Amino acid sequence: MRRLHEPHKATRSPTPQQSGMIDAMPTPETRPTWEPDVLPGFERLALPLPGGESATLVRRITPGAVSAEKAVDDADPTVPGPTPSGRGARKPAILYLHGFVDYFFQVHLADAFEARGHRFYALELRGYGRSLERSTDPTRPNYVPDIAVYHEDIDAAAQTIAEEEGGTGLVGIGHSTGGLILPLWAAARPGRVRALVLNSPWLDLNGGWLMRGPLTWAVRGLARIAPRAAITGLKVHYGRALHHETGGEWIYDLAWKPHDGFPVRPAWFSSIRRWQARVGRGIETGCPVLVMTSLRRGDPTRWHSEVITTDSVLDPRQIWRRASKLGIDVEVRALEGGAHDLALSPEPTRTRYITETLDWIDKVVARGE
Repeated sequence: MRRLHEPHKATRSPTPQQSGMIDAMPTPETRPTWEPDVLPGFERLALPLPGGESATLVRRITPGAVSAEKAVDDADPTVPGPTPSGRGARKPAILYLHGFVDYFFQVHLADAFEARGHRFYALELRGYGRSLERSTDPTRPNYVPDIAVYHEDIDAAAQTIAEEEGGTGLVGIGHSTGGLILPLWAAARPGRVRALVLNSPWLDLNGGWLMRGPLTWAVRGLARIAPRAAITGLKVHYGRALHHETGGEWIYDLAWKPHDGFPVRPAWFSSIRRWQARVGRGIETGCPVLVMTSLRRGDPTRWHSEVITTDSVLDPRQIWRRASKLGIDVEVRALEGGAHDLALSPEPTRTRYITETLDWIDKVVARGE
């Protein structure tokens, strides 16, 4: 029998609600608190943002909280002591950022990092996943007119993690669209992260000259007159290959990650292309960067037997060419048998991706100390 990885089974409808929207940044008395998450053993925190929007931060509940005194008594004297939170964390905290039509459900990823001594946090941007419940525009999931606004979401998450974990520092992990947004944020916020890991980052548009040139220009013009028009969606093949109801390994909420995605809108698409071009001219993230991809490209337009053993969403060759534009300390690795989201690849590639990521982070963090 196929073994299913069960990050969660939805216990309630994720239909977006607009009740409880916050019109201003919270005071200490009104600041939201951590609450139980839809994933068993996890908790989440609403992050109020300017304009009434809200992002969501998710983390594993630490079982059996250890007192600071006991943590000091049990600690290796050669390792720095516990943080002010009393969690005893000694390694940098992890901030994970999802892709387009995506949200955090990868429990195995969080567990692997926690087992290595990292506190793992996942951020869901405004209008994505859990954050849809507090969206000011729930009819347009995953939409913003300019992805630069997500810097506010990451700022809020990074500030919260710093308050929770003390001075451990931060390592960012971005997948797909998150792998475009995170390095742009790092370049705009020098010194905020100690390292970046980019899992199949969307650094360029996977398409021919017509899509990359004339179609991009046409959509840019449409963005000026109808920025929110629905122009296209996703192909269903990759999602169907992942989800347990259609033969995949993974259980996740199709209301938050539907196979055919959410509509792509002109302003959002034009913003993606503009910031991809900015990366193409070169940015400086100011930290070591590990870029990881599948070794091979798969056809994204049709079903085939290698949908989840190749990147059947993006073209790894484009990513390899753009990777050097992310800074002066960039390493690129390609994994045979990798899916678009390497963390969801079939074994043994999935474990190899996680192990190599953890080993690389340990290496670069130790190098920088």
